[in-house]
Amino acid sequence: MKHTVAFLLVALFITTAHAQLRVGVAGLNHDHVYGLMEQYKKGKVIIVGIAEPDTALAGKWKRRYGLADNLFYPSVATMLANVKPDAVLAYNPIEEHLSVVEACAPQGVSVMVEKPLAVSVAQADKIESLVKQYHIHVLVNYETTWYPTNQQVYTLAKNGEVGQVRKMVAHDGHQGPKEIGCSQDFLKWLTDPVKNGGGAVVDFGCYGANLMTWMMGNQKPLAVTAVLKHYKPDVYPKVDDDATIMVEWPGAVGLIEGSWNWPFSIKDWEVFGDKGYLHAMNNHELQERKGDGGYKDQDVPAYTVDNLTYLADVLSGKINPDNDLSGLPNNLIVVRILEAAKRSAKEGKRIEL
Repeated sequence: MKHTVAFLLVALFITTAHAQLRVGVAGLNHDHVYGLMEQYKKGKVIIVGIAEPDTALAGKWKRRYGLADNLFYPSVATMLANVKPDAVLAYNPIEEHLSVVEACAPQGVSVMVEKPLAVSVAQADKIESLVKQYHIHVLVNYETTWYPTNQQVYTLAKNGEVGQVRKMVAHDGHQGPKEIGCSQDFLKWLTDPVKNGGGAVVDFGCYGANLMTWMMGNQKPLAVTAVLKHYKPDVYPKVDDDATIMVEWPGAVGLIEGSWNWPFSIKDWEVFGDKGYLHAMNNHELQERKGDGGYKDQDVPAYTVDNLTYLADVLSGKINPDNDLSGLPNNLIVVRILEAAKRSAKEGKRIEL
């Protein structure tokens, strides 16, 4: 009985430790912040400060979630001068991720940004330098990281279930951010070539680049070739809305398809090996096929980790993120793939890395 009580107390402590993660928020104009606010509403996280210079936008979130006035600050620097969060979560334009890290790093505060890491290799390299100089973590949050199916595909492939991986295909897209009802605050920068770094090539191209780099053990690709299309210039006048990216690794090729033009939403991942095939169709369906035996539905073990529990484990030293989907080594390569893709499409040629 004593052992049972002790176990329950330890479990309660671990759960509480995750629930008591104290975070600062940088920006509110990324619609993914709705997810964080729902986590806050359920008591899964403590928000100690929010840096949002747009007072009208701040007011919207105050009213919707009953947030106190004294949580809000005009900048990340001002927020950090008044509160000391365990980490800062960035929900702002991709181009501003660097400025968040520049404010947090000297204070020893780690950062988790929404995907992707940065709009350019130059910005990504500056982030890496700050991480090394101040010994903090900078992590990247992707929806697909927490899909049990993707985790299972990786596990099975690494265990040799499909043999040598030869080709990967990722489809990530939907009807378009305007078409699915993204907020105007989000659309303002998501469809801006500077603030977002591009259109669908960045917004959805990053998912496949992230998963494939993970499967390839964070090995830098040999080359990237891409075609970017602009099917809806009347809706998205400044950025591409469809991207096809081929990434070459030694012994394997990845095909990334990202679009704001598809008739439905999809985030899937196919892995072809010389002995079999795996297809994570979504976050809960996984198929396997070997030879001519037809498709077999795979059992998918539960995967209950989310961005907050993962962040807490990284901060506590329980997890080393270097080989993970959220880790900096992977995401430095993702930015290189995306930048090469944009250059390839512009110059009409294969770009060697």
